[in-house]
Amino acid sequence: MKKKVMKRGLLGFPLGIVGGFVITILISLGIGDGSFYPVTPELTDTMGNELNAVILQTVLTGVIGAGFAMASVIWEMDSWSIAKQSGIYFAIACALLLPIAYFANWMKHDLTGILSYIGIFVAIFIVVWIVQYCLWKSKIKKMNDKVQAISDKES
Repeated sequence: MKKKVMKRGLLGFPLGIVGGFVITILISLGIGDGSFYPVTPELTDTMGNELNAVILQTVLTGVIGAGFAMASVIWEMDSWSIAKQSGIYFAIACALLLPIAYFANWMKHDLTGILSYIGIFVAIFIVVWIVQYCLWKSKIKKMNDKVQAISDKES
């Protein structure tokens, strides 16, 4: 299990960086003025210049990717209920993402900003969870149907 967690973390780090970069492109496209916005102005101010801010954000998005990938082994704990898996994964994701988001200035540093960010995170988590649940339910039904068809042929 430890080996699997480490392998996923090593793969997740560059995937997190790619995800972070794609998000900055989407944000820049959303702003729509033809400029690229790699980091928030607040992070640039905190880090002293844009290059330092981009380097820090790159490392942080890699850490997020590694953490999420490492935590994904939770979904393979067959002895745990789906509620336990979901709760523990959610707790790890929150413990990882929220401090990084605060430090990287991806949220306003007031109660409204923090609560808004948490609300958005919870909403995204729920949507992704429901989509994944439905996909797996469909895959399991298809597998059961195939097993039933084989069983019917043999009877």
